[in-house]
Parts: sequence; structure tokens; C-alpha cells
Amino acid sequence: MDLSWNEHEIAFREQVREFTEKNLPPDIREKQMHHRRLAKDDYIRWHRILAQQGWGAPNWPKEYGGTGWNAVERLLFEIETFKAGAPRLLSFGLTMIGPVLIKFGNQQQKDYYLPRIITVEDWWCQGYSEPGSGSDLASLKTRAERVGDKYIINGQKTWTTLGHHADWMFCLCRTDPAAKAQRGISMILIDLRQPGVTVRPIKTLDGGAEVNEVWLENVEAPIENLVGQENEGWTYAKYLLGHERTGIAGIGHCHRELNILKRMVNEAMASGDSLSLDHRVMDQVNQIEAQVLALEMLLLRVAADSTAGPGPQASILKIRGSELQQELARLQMQVAGPNAWAYDPAWMRQENDFHGPGGEFDIGAAATYFDNRKTTIYGGTNEIQKGIIVKHIIGV
Repeated sequence: MDLSWNEHEIAFREQVREFTEKNLPPDIREKQMHHRRLAKDDYIRWHRILAQQGWGAPNWPKEYGGTGWNAVERLLFEIETFKAGAPRLLSFGLTMIGPVLIKFGNQQQKDYYLPRIITVEDWWCQGYSEPGSGSDLASLKTRAERVGDKYIINGQKTWTTLGHHADWMFCLCRTDPAAKAQRGISMILIDLRQPGVTVRPIKTLDGGAEVNEVWLENVEAPIENLVGQENEGWTYAKYLLGHERTGIAGIGHCHRELNILKRMVNEAMASGDSLSLDHRVMDQVNQIEAQVLALEMLLLRVAADSTAGPGPQASILKIRGSELQQELARLQMQVAGPNAWAYDPAWMRQENDFHGPGGEFDIGAAATYFDNRKTTIYGGTNEIQKGIIVKHIIGV
């Protein structure tokens, strides 16, 4: 396998770089580069700018409104847009339910939902985790009872990322309580803008509230909202999780945070900070840069070798990517040193302009560090991923 960039890829990379530099709104770039919170409108604006360019669905086939890009082009797009300060594209629509509908949905679902995902007419969230059913997802208890031509749904979901913005949820529900745990589950699309839906934000360690509890009390979904076949939802859930874990590798995010780390080191050295002059800091920066490049090559290999969608190799990417994200945040905290004391959630929400002491990026270092504690937990904990690797790759 040739892992060097050819002329087309170099030109494509330059095209993405120039487009992003020209079209990414400066206020969004400023928020992203300084780890401040994005508003709902920030995400939607960037999505619609990309949709206008025809780049609204980088990972979809052209026949469904996607770009038709290959794995290398998608990787270059992610790296260049992230380096420039662009937001992460909303994965719940584009890389989770979108690919599931393309593979398993009926024509009516494809015709209605897919174009609306590209332009974020609908904001989606994921209804997987429940209290007591996180790593052991198959034990979920949310119940969907068939009554005539609709389902009546009752239960509770938790850790629902950005659920407070969502219009729709793709939800795993138990439709056959008597069946074996993995056999009695269905995937149902739920309109969250109806009576019986309660969304309660959960405050997190970084002072944010991006995750939520979602309560479903006698919520209705027409039978047309069933994805695929009833009681076959576990198959679709695993397919979706493969796409999610590949995205969690966060190679674009790693490149951006590596660049921020280097700028922090340079600022500290310019100010004469003693820690930055320690050769061991530069050793760590060089080591993690090599590890980020190694992850990029691994991602290319997995993507190039995968013809039927992400397989168990996605677990390797999830583990390594999430570990690198945590290590980058730790090094940023180390370089910020005592100046990270200015950790201020209100500043991240743009509620004040207090910059604090130290360099340009120091004030966001602590919140980023705390927020990244979650990366080895969500999307299936890294311990669960190691079990998948042992069972499906090593064959033990």
C-alpha cells in the first residue's frame, strides 16, 4: 500500500485549505481555536456553507447527495478543516443515522431524512445509553409497544450529547421483552418535539452541559419510523457504532490540538517560562507528533482495506484516538502550568471577556483537559473495545 500523497491528493488538500480559509466565519474559528463553546447556530452555519459548496456529506455516496470522496479525500478534508478551526461536523446525522438509513432504511426514509441531514433541517441525537445500560447496551429497558399503526414508547436515555438541541432521536427500544437480549431490540426514529419528551441537561466536569437525560413518557412514533425490521435493531446498532468509533479517532482534532500545543510552547519559551525550556517538554511534543502521524497512517490503512464499512478495526482507532486526545490535553495543561488556574466555564460560554494571565491558549487548557476525560468512556469504553479486539481480531 502506497501511503504517500499523489498529485491529485496534494491539489485536493490545497483546494480544501483555500476554501476553508476563505469561507469559515471568523467568529466560529475564534471560538474553536480557544476552546470556547459553540452555539447551535454556529454548527448550522458551517454545515450550510459546506452544503452550498456540495461538501455537506463528505462520507456519503453521490447518489444520496454526498461528495463520493474516497477515504483519503475524507481524511484530508477532516485534517484541513480542523486545522483551520472549523467545527466537527455533526456526527449524529452524517456518520451515524445517515449511513444506517442508506444501508437499511426504506426509500421513503431516504428521500425524506437524508437531504434534511445535509442542511441540518433536523438536528439528530443518539438514544442508546440508559442508566444501567452503558457498556452493557443490550440490557436496555426502554420499551416500545406496538399499538395499531404506531409505537408507544416509555423509558429513559442518558448521556445524550447535544440532545437539548435535537429535533429527532434514533432510539434503541425493546420491542420483544421475551426474546434474548440482543434479539428483541428495534431502532425507531422519534420526533422529540412532542408531549411526553423531557430533556434535562447534565452538568459536566468542565462546567458545560452538552449531555442530557431524556425521558420518554407515552411518546408516539408511527410504524413508518421503524428502521429495517422489527427486533433486528441490534444489527443496525452495531453497524452504526462502527461508524461512530471510526469518527471518535478524531485525527483532525488531534492535528489541531497538536498545533495549539506547539503555539503554547512557543509562547511560553518567548516569555522565558522555565518549564518550556525543559528539554523533556519538547521530547514529549515530538513524541506525540509522531504518534498522531502514526494514527493518521493507521486510519488510512483501515479505510483503504475496508470495503464493507467499519469493522472491528474501528475499535483500535477508537482506543488510540481517544488516548491521544487525552494526552494532548494533558500536555497543554502541563505547558499552561499555573496559568491554567484561570479555568473559567463562564469565559467558555462567552459570558465574560476575562482572558486571565499567561499565553493566548492557557485559559482553555484546564477545561479541555477535564472535558477529554470522557473520550475513553463514550462510544463504548476502551475496555469494551479491547474485548472486541480480542474476540473478533485476535480470535481468542
